[in-house]
Amino acid sequence: MKGKKVLLTGGTGGLGLGVTPAVLARGADVTIPYRRAREVERLKGFLSPADFARIQLIPVDLMNESAVQNLVDGMGQVDVLIHLAGGFSMGKTHEYSLEQWKLDFDLNLTTTFLVCKHSLRRMLEGGYGRIVTVGSRGAVEPGGQLAAYCASKAGVVALTRAIADETKGTNITANVVLPSIIDTPTNRAAMGAENAFQWVKPESLAEVICFLASEAAQDVRGAAVPVYGSV
Repeated sequence: MKGKKVLLTGGTGGLGLGVTPAVLARGADVTIPYRRAREVERLKGFLSPADFARIQLIPVDLMNESAVQNLVDGMGQVDVLIHLAGGFSMGKTHEYSLEQWKLDFDLNLTTTFLVCKHSLRRMLEGGYGRIVTVGSRGAVEPGGQLAAYCASKAGVVALTRAIADETKGTNITANVVLPSIIDTPTNRAAMGAENAFQWVKPESLAEVICFLASEAAQDVRGAAVPVYGSV
């Protein structure tokens, strides 16, 4: 990805702590939208000063289309979109509120649609693009009390595969990874660290994502790649 313009959403989050250094190590020019300044400071602690200085950090609400459009247009060129941003929640279906259901779909699916829509526009103009989104094992193996999360992530898979079909015959690809539990600080805090050795390491998932985002993956399109660890 040397010299490629990469839009990396969620780059300051738990998964981003693994993916952002991997993308930088491959020579990309990285733009990261963010919501919380404290997450920027946390990311700064994971990077060398030289690497951190290479990132363009922009405060953006990814659920606001005009903000997303301005973000993409401001980059001028988007060669790669890696969309990590999303949200997780649990609850029994008969007790779940409509407001929370809508929020889950906005966080996981609407943000994916908006960043893909506007990045794809730039990619089609430039004749090159790599789109990598993050679904979930739950998208293909849904579980109880995860209806909204699994349904919204299933939508991410369907959207990504539809984009892959729309871009056949071009040098633009779209693929989605399907992780199981990711070993992030948030998940350790919520579930304890006893079984964390079985979970997917952010650095491991980053390797899969970076391959799909590279020129080497030109013949991989519409794939939903399981990355389940030992769970």
